[in-house]
Amino acid sequence: MAEAVDTRYTQERELSWLQFNQRVLEEAEDEQVPLFERLKFASIFTSNLDEFFMIRVGSIYDMTLSRRSHVDCRSGLTPDQQLEAILRAVPALYKRRDKMVARLCGRLRSYHVCDLLPQELEAGERKQVERWFRSYVSPVLSPLVINGHHPFPNLPTKQLCVILALRRDKERCFGLVPIPKSLPLFYLLEGQGLRFLRTEQVVWEFCGALFPSYQVEEKHVMAVTRNADISPDDEDYDVGEDFRAHMQKVIKKRARLAHVRLELQGSPSEQLIQYLCQRLALSRRQVFTCKSPLSMGYVFALESRLPPESASVLCYPPYTPQWPGRLRKDEKILPQILRKDALLFYPFQSMDPFLRLIKEASSDPAVVSIKITIYRLASTAKLAEYLAAAAENGKDVTVLMELRARFDEQNNIAWAERLEEAGCTLLYGFEHYKVHSKICLITRRDRGRIQYITQIGTGNYNEKTARLYSDFCLMTADPDIGQDAAAFFQDMSISNLKGPYQHLLAAPYTLKSRLLALIQAEIDKCQAGKPSRIFLKVNSVTDRDLIDKLAQASQAGVPITMNVRGICCLRPGIPGLTDNIRVFSLVGRYLEHARIYVFGVGQDTRLYLASADIMTRNTQRRVEIACPVRDPDIQARILHYVDLYCSDSRKARQLMPDGSYQPVPPAPQGAVDAQAVFMAEALAEAVHPPVPRRSRIPRPLLGLWRRAAASPEPVPPNSRSRPSLNDQ
Repeated sequence: MAEAVDTRYTQERELSWLQFNQRVLEEAEDEQVPLFERLKFASIFTSNLDEFFMIRVGSIYDMTLSRRSHVDCRSGLTPDQQLEAILRAVPALYKRRDKMVARLCGRLRSYHVCDLLPQELEAGERKQVERWFRSYVSPVLSPLVINGHHPFPNLPTKQLCVILALRRDKERCFGLVPIPKSLPLFYLLEGQGLRFLRTEQVVWEFCGALFPSYQVEEKHVMAVTRNADISPDDEDYDVGEDFRAHMQKVIKKRARLAHVRLELQGSPSEQLIQYLCQRLALSRRQVFTCKSPLSMGYVFALESRLPPESASVLCYPPYTPQWPGRLRKDEKILPQILRKDALLFYPFQSMDPFLRLIKEASSDPAVVSIKITIYRLASTAKLAEYLAAAAENGKDVTVLMELRARFDEQNNIAWAERLEEAGCTLLYGFEHYKVHSKICLITRRDRGRIQYITQIGTGNYNEKTARLYSDFCLMTADPDIGQDAAAFFQDMSISNLKGPYQHLLAAPYTLKSRLLALIQAEIDKCQAGKPSRIFLKVNSVTDRDLIDKLAQASQAGVPITMNVRGICCLRPGIPGLTDNIRVFSLVGRYLEHARIYVFGVGQDTRLYLASADIMTRNTQRRVEIACPVRDPDIQARILHYVDLYCSDSRKARQLMPDGSYQPVPPAPQGAVDAQAVFMAEALAEAVHPPVPRRSRIPRPLLGLWRRAAASPEPVPPNSRSRPSLNDQ
């Protein structure tokens, strides 16, 4: 018999994620967000939901087919029960999105941004669109009548199609018109304003002409979603087979996995739905009908076409990531890092200093080697070009490229080939363990001495997302960190995941145990009557062992604040269990992506920047790195950012004991938007750089720590009063 699961302070992972995506939708509903940006949030909500079905629902669907019994350790639910709960929760989100998208599109029309329906076209416009369909679209379409001679085709995930119910005499059958992804997303009408028809609407309107001998009884835009949760480790791997070739086969197999969702636009007949369910092996509960576009990627394609006067009203004011004032732009980066550590805060500050560091290292005569782990790169990446140049200049360049970064596999394969051609040494990670760490090591030999420059990041080396995601980049010449980094890369090259490090925390073998020990240390301090505090900023919290340890710390009286962007399986505020834990989520203009771990108060503070979330996959099934921040100035800056995050009452939402989110009441001095403050501070620093100092005594910890530092009295164990974000 399965052991009973304690769910008093935990919740189901997938429902928690749906709550997060609802937070994204709330940004689309926020009247203080510019109108077109709100439509972009609706688009992000849609693409998030697509990936959720491909990965998470796909994974649970696989578990429902397994003969092995499985009970979720956070909710006590079986896979069938989890799937039922998800499919019961999603329709309300579809309805909420439909209502919001219709409202936004209606209001955008007053700014001459018009998502038109075919029946709204004037006679001349209709002829214009029909000419485009006949000359440009129709030649690349492959209409199909589905019958005994033409079976239902293998549709790629999320490919838009038009499904038709057809009749010829007494014969009733179905037709299908897949819409190739090579076609543009919309057709822009001539004239003033931004008046357009989405391509699927054009095909829907004129596709009857593709079936001239049939009468069209009904037609709808549709899309299927396939399970994309395929693990390369589960696939047959031929001895001696190149791992890149193996990954190419895995990517192709993803296109043939089982369907997990069917979406239909409009109000299809039950007969049509039953037919599609039979063909796609879906149950009725896996079918979702909606009024909104099934794919909303066109929204981002429209943005560049907005007239400047419209963009100034409808979009966020443009913001350019700033050069950090603490680094001189007219001096090489490498000697500056050798003198003093540097911190970059994307996207408020630019990634350029790090890229310049790699470029300088590629031609520096003293540089012996450059080693780096890469999880995701942009399709056009200066970083990869600089690494290739370094290898061509005779440097020893080692790239640990993770080919299993989901949905970026093909891009990473292409870059791996390019880097290998340039002379870089390529490593491809480990069986059963993805390499998700973000670490780069530059080794120099200067006058017979070895010098290390180590870079640690909380996010990927992706120059595009560095303008969209909030992440930290720490560059340090600390010899202790460098020695650990050198040992780490040596271990990676010999497939040793168990290497001990003096300062770095590394998953899958030491990160989790060290985090548990750090939490226990705060418990011990609290029970000894000393100030204690824990702050965690991560994207997700699912690891049951760490959840239980945090609950234990709460019960001991340790004040805990957690900024969790997405999934949080820990429910805060449960009397006697988690009532000293405060959890809030922040969704704003930029995607919050940084991971920060802070333990302790005042001079006793231990602060880490990390690549790992508090998830079992990160702590036990991935190679991750957490790096201590030892420079007092940088530690104080990060704590300042932490304080601002905790003060946010504009975009932050507080997680309640029942798993719902509620707005954070503003402080008496007014609402705070942390991301807006970060932009303002980065602009101010770029104009008025701070005076550099070689060393500084850490100032008292900011708002988050003030109360604990002011009084040695611990919070009473099992206290029902929780620390307020507004008080901290």
